[in-house]
Amino acid sequence: MGVDALVSKVLGEIGINPERYNLKWASAAEAPRFVKLITNFTAKVKELGPLGQSEGIDPDEVKSRINKALELVNSKKLRMSFGATTKKLRKDNDYSEAHLKELFDGKLNKAIAAGL
Repeated sequence: MGVDALVSKVLGEIGINPERYNLKWASAAEAPRFVKLITNFTAKVKELGPLGQSEGIDPDEVKSRINKALELVNSKKLRMSFGATTKKLRKDNDYSEAHLKELFDGKLNKAIAAGL
């Protein structure tokens, strides 16, 4: 949950449509669900087109932004903020999307903005 929210947030911040990323769980016993998840995600990515095209970003700029995002997610400052956020999430025992958004917007925005 937390990593999913973080990746989506960072993608949005660098101008990449967060719908290009999707993390869903399926066990080995859920073959029909797995097929449906992959089929739906593949259709969505095809609908969006090549990376950067629907976002209006040229390929060199896409590479630059992705490299900056990689630097950010590897930074100690963001990892520390993420760790503190997940600790708070566990303490609150509230894993709703609204609570995730509240925590991530509140605690991680500064670290993400500073890193970008």
